[in-house]
Amino acid sequence: QVQLVESGGGSVQPGGSLRLSCAASSGSSFSTFAMGWYRQAPGKQRELVAGISSGGTTNYAGSVKGRFTISRDNAKNTAYLQMNSLKPEDTAVYFCNAHIFPLNYWGQGTQVTVSS
Repeated sequence: QVQLVESGGGSVQPGGSLRLSCAASSGSSFSTFAMGWYRQAPGKQRELVAGISSGGTTNYAGSVKGRFTISRDNAKNTAYLQMNSLKPEDTAVYFCNAHIFPLNYWGQGTQVTVSS
């Protein structure tokens, strides 16, 4: 069992930045997991924001490409999402995900609110 704990959410004005962290309790196996950040806005489906493979390959949703950066520190069992140039439409609950077939784990989520 892997526990994921997100932190770093909050309220920020448009154009601001936040850095989300996802700490995993997976021990030495963390490096084998692909990690992802998803978000869910009120009334909308959960969507993939960014992903990073065990080998470090990244992918992004078109709406955040160039503004968000996903990274991982395997020594700290932690994944990050650096969010710059935030927009009101980025407002959502952000969830961390760790997966390696057939295992799939989710964090509890952290709220990000972008508003003036």
